[in-house]
Amino acid sequence: MENPKKMSFANTTFLGGTCNETTWRDDLISLLSSKVEYFNPVIDGWTIESQLREDEAREEARYVLFVITSQMTDVFTIAEVVDCSNKRPDNTLFCVLYDGFNDVLKNSLKAVSRMVKRNGVKVFDTIEQIAGFLNSVYE
Repeated sequence: MENPKKMSFANTTFLGGTCNETTWRDDLISLLSSKVEYFNPVIDGWTIESQLREDEAREEARYVLFVITSQMTDVFTIAEVVDCSNKRPDNTLFCVLYDGFNDVLKNSLKAVSRMVKRNGVKVFDTIEQIAGFLNSVYE
C-alpha cells in the first residue's frame, strides 16, 4: 500500500518491525478505524529518498510500533525498540507474535519485552490488542 503524501507525521503511528513478506501490517490496517493515521515503511522501489522519509516519519510519529514475527532475519529491529524504549518510552509500542519461534528465541524475546516494558513501553501480545489501543487513542 502506498503511503499517503503529507508534510507532517506528528499524528501517525509508524509501522516498524519485521518485513520479509509478512502480513501483520495488512492484518493490523484492516482492523484500524479510519481515524487512525499510520506510516507504512514497506514500499516498492526503495530509494535514498524513501529511507529519508522513513527516518523522518519514525522520528516525528505519535507512536512507533515494532512488531516482531518469526520471519525476522536480523536483529536491527530489536536494537531499534530498545533504543526507542530509552529515548521515548511513552510513544513506543512493542509486540512479539511468538508463533514459529523456537523456545530459546521465545525466552529471549520475552526478556526483551520485559525490559522495554520496565522502561515504560506498552507491550502487546496480539495484533487485535494493538488495533484496540490505537482505535481508542485516535477516537
